[in-house]
Amino acid sequence: MRSSLQSYRKVSIDSEIAVASPHRIIQMMFAGGLERLAQSRYAIENGDMINKGLFIGKAIGIINGLNSSLNMDEGGEIAGNLSKLYDFIILKVTEANLRNDAQAIDDAVSVLRTLKEGWDAIPQDKHHITSEAS
Repeated sequence: MRSSLQSYRKVSIDSEIAVASPHRIIQMMFAGGLERLAQSRYAIENGDMINKGLFIGKAIGIINGLNSSLNMDEGGEIAGNLSKLYDFIILKVTEANLRNDAQAIDDAVSVLRTLKEGWDAIPQDKHHITSEAS
């Protein structure tokens, strides 16, 4: 049953990505990063080192994806600042991994959640601009 549910969820997400705007894809990446960080924190709290490593690896992959999506040429100072924030998040997640530190995960979540809230607040009629500049 669990395998079927996971397969359905993957197909559902893949289908959404296929038709999603660039703005929506970034929203999904933020949500996925937050979900992986929450799963990492849960694994740390429960001493589940296998899943901790798995979810931290996935979270770092998502954050790196967000960072690599930045258009440093056209994004200017904003893109540079976002890149520094993504680097900070990766640093905190790495600390969490090395020290089994749930607080470091919380610090990363706080920054990522703030970035997601800002992204989500971009008005619909400006999505084409964020897609070009990100």
